[in-house]
Amino acid sequence: MDELGQAVDNTGKNMKMFGIITIILGVLAIMAPAIAGESVVLIVGVLVGAAGAARMVWAFQASGFGRGLLVFGIGLLTLLCGIALIAHPFFASGVLTIMLAVYFVVDGFFEITAGLQRRPEEGWGWMLFGGILSLFLGYFIFRQYPFSGTWAIGVLLGLKLLFVGMMMLTTGSAVREAAAE
Repeated sequence: MDELGQAVDNTGKNMKMFGIITIILGVLAIMAPAIAGESVVLIVGVLVGAAGAARMVWAFQASGFGRGLLVFGIGLLTLLCGIALIAHPFFASGVLTIMLAVYFVVDGFFEITAGLQRRPEEGWGWMLFGGILSLFLGYFIFRQYPFSGTWAIGVLLGLKLLFVGMMMLTTGSAVREAAAE
């Protein structure tokens, strides 16, 4: 097997490995939806807070006082949003639930489009099915809101991870088969 074939084969192996990891994470999220949902909220809060702190530090490198003050103010606001996400996770889970629903709807449309464009390649059906599932999940979250808070983030993200993992497994197998030819 030449270098290109070996690289493609390694890509297929990696996709399959990440697919299995993604499936395991999806199952864990489904088994403990409140923990998964709360973890997502806290991780987002930490990331937003860190981005705010970084922006505040960056403000001291601004070219002028007015611009630096504006960047510092935006950084402070971002930091406060991160702190609010961490301090009030149930409120934050409501906001993230709406964002997750929008994500699922948009992702579903793109995944359906990509699946139809990939037809008749291996794995296009999983992509199409995943897109339809994403649309359904987005609709389900909107319909159940506000009762679909933290548990919805955990369960629905777990289901999405499960199907993305399946898609990665089938795509990785197709890549490896193509490398063998």
